[in-house]
Amino acid sequence: MIRRKLIRAGIFLAGFGFIAGSTLFAFAWFTVSIPDPNAYVNSQSTIIQYSNGQEIGRIGSQNRQILPLAKIPLDLRNAVLAAEDRNFYSNKAFSITGITRALLNNLRSGNLNGEGGSTITQQYAKTAFLSPSRTIQRKIKELVISLKLENSLSKDQILENYLNTIYFGRGSYGVQTASQQYFNRNANQLNLSQMAVIASILRSPGYYDPSLSKENGVRLENRFKYVIDGMLEREWITAEDAAKAKFPTVIPRTKTGQLSGPKGHIVAAVQKEMGKLGFTEDQLLVGGLVIKTTIDQRAQQSAVDAVTKFYPKKAPDNLRIGLAAIRPGTGEIVAMFGGRDYLERQLNDATQSIALAGSTFKPFALIAALEAGIPLTSMWNGDSPQIFDDLGKPYEVSNYGNEGWGQIDLLQATKHSINTIYVPLGQKAGLDKVVDAARRAGIPESVAMVPSPSVSLGVASPHVIDVANAYATFAAQGVYAKPYLITSVTGPNKGLLYEGTMQTQEVFSKDVMADLTYALKSVVNGGTGSAALALGRPAAGKTGTSQSNASAWFSAYTPQLAASVALFRDSASESLNGIGGLTSVTGGTFPARIWTAFMKGALRGQPEMSFPAPANIGGLDPIVMTSGGVQVRKED
Repeated sequence: MIRRKLIRAGIFLAGFGFIAGSTLFAFAWFTVSIPDPNAYVNSQSTIIQYSNGQEIGRIGSQNRQILPLAKIPLDLRNAVLAAEDRNFYSNKAFSITGITRALLNNLRSGNLNGEGGSTITQQYAKTAFLSPSRTIQRKIKELVISLKLENSLSKDQILENYLNTIYFGRGSYGVQTASQQYFNRNANQLNLSQMAVIASILRSPGYYDPSLSKENGVRLENRFKYVIDGMLEREWITAEDAAKAKFPTVIPRTKTGQLSGPKGHIVAAVQKEMGKLGFTEDQLLVGGLVIKTTIDQRAQQSAVDAVTKFYPKKAPDNLRIGLAAIRPGTGEIVAMFGGRDYLERQLNDATQSIALAGSTFKPFALIAALEAGIPLTSMWNGDSPQIFDDLGKPYEVSNYGNEGWGQIDLLQATKHSINTIYVPLGQKAGLDKVVDAARRAGIPESVAMVPSPSVSLGVASPHVIDVANAYATFAAQGVYAKPYLITSVTGPNKGLLYEGTMQTQEVFSKDVMADLTYALKSVVNGGTGSAALALGRPAAGKTGTSQSNASAWFSAYTPQLAASVALFRDSASESLNGIGGLTSVTGGTFPARIWTAFMKGALRGQPEMSFPAPANIGGLDPIVMTSGGVQVRKED
């Protein structure tokens, strides 16, 4: 009697469970919809490239590159099938055995912790469209989506999407990026053994990645054998192929991320620029864009190498070095060093940090003077100190080291960066004209400048890239070009979405630029910037050391490239004195050395070019160079 009641109760419960389950499934069928099956898989990270097409980094939550099935080697496809779903092309959307095991596990423990036994269709459904939660409701949704996928896509389409979607560890999604992460090559370059490893790892990357532990390595080798045996069993490879398949060497897991190191500042700068161009965050994260930048790969590496080589020993933690290089006449940002590690400090020291400009601003006063007809041969009083009038108030000015130079011409005053000459020079030319020259050259309105006597000595605080662009204007013989970072943006279908264009304007006469360059050449040829002589080709530039040694600059150019380097600390009240063992860090020390090392690498292989001859504004006899590098005045 009791037995009959138990049987009836069991039948009732089973019937009730079937009806409830069927009702729940039917409800899910009509209420659970799936997005466009291709929308997710076709979303991929945005690739940022150097000007030569080589990759700098990526933007996006997932590191993925889409490959059509035809470009995924057959052996790689079969290796994945051998590892995950050997009956994929003949089975249904889901595995009854796997579902039953999962449901039993859920009833016993409240969650789905079993191995699963999911088909590839199920794995694609839960990877692409579902949350990682392990509940009965989610499992039912997985079944519904799997069935709908089978009804809307072919087996080949599902496999293609799966192979481009599944996570392989090391931040990589899909077989292409997995191949690059584990073997440093593309999927079509893998051999059979490497393909078997890729297929083996995807089941549980944290459990099989040999870089994480020795135990993982043993597990991976065992699973590797399982995959090779499965391929042989299905006759996807021959016995000879299987015998030759030896476990390969997997490259070590790198600890660096997409934003680590100096390149992180470039990636972040590109993101910011893309926002200004109207691209949305979603487009950057999953749009599969390819962004080609103006950054030259060789020049960028040279910038990193130069800073690394001449980074002062035992420097304080808050020492900052910014470097920016721009191609004259085009505005292309060729190289940018914004900091040693973006992950440690997100402020870009080339484009966002500011520092007192110091004497790197003196060329603007010289331009204003030349435009006013004041020649390089004009004579000035270089005694130190001197007192000048500043709106009725005394303004005392001293030279570096309080050195007095007596009567000296403007060319020599530029060569030796004599403050007590440049203050009255700016006053004579017109302080508003000095500010105007700086603006025309490329110092933006965001940099505050007041037409006071001190403006010629660089009391303004620009960004490094502002000064680099101003000096690029000098190198381009007076043609200003708006700086830009992005050359082109293409979509996943290779359609052109944006193309960068030059924006140029002639802002100075060629004669003024010729005389300016002639004067700035003297700074390198035996003046305060003589460290740059080691470049071994014509260069013109200016050192800059601010008051109290709060910053040190070297900004200079060749006909092909202009660059600015600045050293400073987080606060203008903090001095550079003592850094690198130097009593005073001037622009002619670390900044000039870094600039020279950078330019050597950036210009390697490029022809040596000369500057135009001086125009001799003012009609006086010019100052010419002798073979020994000594300046003499040409006699009548």
